[in-house]
Amino acid sequence: MTSPNKVRTALVTALGILAAALALFPFYWMMRTAVAPAEGLTTTGLSLIPTEFDFSNFGRAWEKANLGQAVLNGIAVTLGILVLQLLTCIPAAYALSKFRFRGAGVILSLVLACLLIPHQATMIPTFVGLNLLGLGDTRLGLVLPFVTSAIGIFMLRQQMMAVPDAIMEAARTDGLGPLRTLVSVVVPISAPSIAAFSLLSVFTHWNDYLWPLLVARSPDIMTPPLSLAIFQNADTGFDYPALAAAAVVVTGPVVILFLLAQRHFVRGMAGTEVAG
Repeated sequence: MTSPNKVRTALVTALGILAAALALFPFYWMMRTAVAPAEGLTTTGLSLIPTEFDFSNFGRAWEKANLGQAVLNGIAVTLGILVLQLLTCIPAAYALSKFRFRGAGVILSLVLACLLIPHQATMIPTFVGLNLLGLGDTRLGLVLPFVTSAIGIFMLRQQMMAVPDAIMEAARTDGLGPLRTLVSVVVPISAPSIAAFSLLSVFTHWNDYLWPLLVARSPDIMTPPLSLAIFQNADTGFDYPALAAAAVVVTGPVVILFLLAQRHFVRGMAGTEVAG
């Protein structure tokens, strides 16, 4: 007779497989469409299992959307934002977690308040300010509004709060100043959260569409998500196979990055424990 535990395990496993299949199906369908012949697509549709392949969609997508330039722009903007956010968020989190000074509670409250304000609410004032500074339609304009991150400060502060005071005291006893303590002690211990935030930042800004749509008006500074919009044509309709091929090129790097770094991402997001 089957035990209740085995039935429960089998049910949970089946539900997990079903959830994974539902989550992965859009990616499968995107790749399936990317290799489908463009001729007859709108009349015959697609079968679930491909019977013929047409990889010329990738070449057409690369040339039509200027994906090479868009990918380089995306890399430059995403890495620029990440570097600036790490340079600002790590010291801010360190100060808020390990130093006692007047106004620290107010500053932390302001950081938490920023988490409650959606980026869309400040987008137009930020855009107007950038134009007044002459930074509209520039790569710097794509980067500058994201020079720091409230969620990054909060995440890293929570990790750094878990660093034992005894370790900090030992570092001071060894003659390490605040900056060397941060670089040599706190940052290595906080590496999982730093890695998790870095991945989160890369995913967010690589896939960002709304802000680049507002700022980037010149084709030579368009980011990858913007390049996909070229396949929408009011007169001739969508070029679905080329659009899917371009989407595979755009999403491929972040998917591969997540698969390679998912263990660090999960460790950074799971908790703030410090190994003894």
